[in-house]
Amino acid sequence: MPDPSLPYATHLDIKFPALATIDVAALAAACTDRWYNQTLCRVNDAVVRLGVMTGEYHWHRHVADDEFFFVLDGTFLVDLEDRTVDLRRWEGLVVPRGVLHRTRAPGRAVVLMVETAAIVPTGDADE
Repeated sequence: MPDPSLPYATHLDIKFPALATIDVAALAAACTDRWYNQTLCRVNDAVVRLGVMTGEYHWHRHVADDEFFFVLDGTFLVDLEDRTVDLRRWEGLVVPRGVLHRTRAPGRAVVLMVETAAIVPTGDADE
């Protein structure tokens, strides 16, 4: 469950069933939140989420789950303990389970994320 004290609009409901057309551009264009995360669909045991972001997320980790980020528009930074990965349009990155990280968008970024359906987007509670 998303943490209500954090300033993120996180929607874990599955917005589109199988065989429905997903217009990511229209969803991104309609977004007015600074940090928006919407589950688009489920694929086997994973979900695909749309992120529309400006600013920074908090440091966190997912003990049991990998995350994949794929940038559709803008610049998306993934801070790791020892470096920052600068992702641009059409670039992606897997953050392995257990790796402490923080994501940032210096300007508006549109990102697709693929992760297990069980993942808690804000990180594991035992952190």
